[in-house]
Amino acid sequence: MIMIQVNNLGFQYPGENKPTLKGLNFNIEAGEIFGFLGPSGAGKSTTQKVLYKVYHQYSGELLINGKNLKNWGAEYQAMIGVGFELPNHYEKLTGRENLELFASFYPKATRRNLAELFELVDLADAIDKPVSRYSKGMKVRLNFLRAIQHDPQILFLDEPTSGLDPVNAQKIKSCILDLKSSGKTIFITTHHMETADQLCDRVAFIIDGSLAAIDSPQNLKKQYGQELVLVTLENDSYQQFPLLDLGTNADFLQFIQTGKVKQIHSLEASLEEVFIKITGQSLTK
Repeated sequence: MIMIQVNNLGFQYPGENKPTLKGLNFNIEAGEIFGFLGPSGAGKSTTQKVLYKVYHQYSGELLINGKNLKNWGAEYQAMIGVGFELPNHYEKLTGRENLELFASFYPKATRRNLAELFELVDLADAIDKPVSRYSKGMKVRLNFLRAIQHDPQILFLDEPTSGLDPVNAQKIKSCILDLKSSGKTIFITTHHMETADQLCDRVAFIIDGSLAAIDSPQNLKKQYGQELVLVTLENDSYQQFPLLDLGTNADFLQFIQTGKVKQIHSLEASLEEVFIKITGQSLTK
């Protein structure tokens, strides 16, 4: 079932001489993690802001669960959760008070247990501390909890692991995968290709407001990568061999008999390398 359907989406900021979004077309299935990947200024966040109804002056057609976005009322806000890239909290309030304030906007029946949520991202010890005493990483995690606390059906997450150390980034990634397992539809914007590769069922590459490719990370890497293996011996000599029929490749079998094998690595392209090959641009544009 298609949860989000985007048909010919265009958007231009007032005063700008060219559009930011140029006729985007894509669908997101219910229960899918969909990644929007591109450098800063490509149109990632703008697309999300249109979809969660911050920007209204767009062209094209947007359907959410089969219903035109323009026809959704206040109930839409209870259906979605939004995790902004830059945390914005009430610094004098505690973590608990911040979430309780925002929870009051939603039906009580959908609100998740706060203690359990704070435990989920290793913030249990800080639940009653003023947010002014939180580190940047703690604020990012609190921001994520605010997005999921009312058990939304659709999540829009903008750079969800930005500013986090590897351990806490992994906690957020695990939470996102758990949300997918529970049937949530998740739309992630990021320029971190490793995060997208680990999480997303499909990704879209966006450059200058246009889509350059849409597919699964696995298919993109297979299509644009090299199906080779690099074999290194303990004497540091090395050779590359085709992955196909490796076990019956006479050259490979002869080479590994000349010394003890130290390493065998596949030469699959990274998602970032694929992005550069397709778009001709880097993510640090």
